[in-house]
Amino acid sequence: MLAQLNEGEFHPYYGAYISKAKHIDVVKGLHHGKKEFVDFVNSIPQEKFTYAYADEKWTIAEVLQHLIDAERVFAYRALRFARNDKTSLMGFEQDDYVPNSNANNYSKEELIADFEAVRNSSITLFKSFTNEMLLRVGEASSSAMSTRAVGYVLAGHQAHHFEVLKERYL
Repeated sequence: MLAQLNEGEFHPYYGAYISKAKHIDVVKGLHHGKKEFVDFVNSIPQEKFTYAYADEKWTIAEVLQHLIDAERVFAYRALRFARNDKTSLMGFEQDDYVPNSNANNYSKEELIADFEAVRNSSITLFKSFTNEMLLRVGEASSSAMSTRAVGYVLAGHQAHHFEVLKERYL
């Protein structure tokens, strides 16, 4: 997967996420991730959603809400990059989002519906991009990133957090 992307299309930090993306085609990967999200979340008992494996760690619901929030942020970045907006975008502090997300009060069904809405929007967005748009590079968090790299990050970020949930929570 990394071999497809050129040097300068993403900060090395995102390499770990990009390498977990399962499909070469970004849109197919996002579709696959949507189904995987629904199936995985449906397999988790509702009573486990507020479980955290240690003090100061996010609950399962908070991890899922983090995926939703991050997708919103990254999809916005992809839109800006694809439209050739050269304005440098600031980063976001995920640890500030989580305690303000109210995630532990959401049901499984609400989290799934929210994710599906966001992911459907991301799929529609990435379908609209031409090859030229996918190759455009913008700047976020003081680092260069291409539009297509954002799509791989979305898919790989989900895969990363599912691995963590399986290893440490379930």
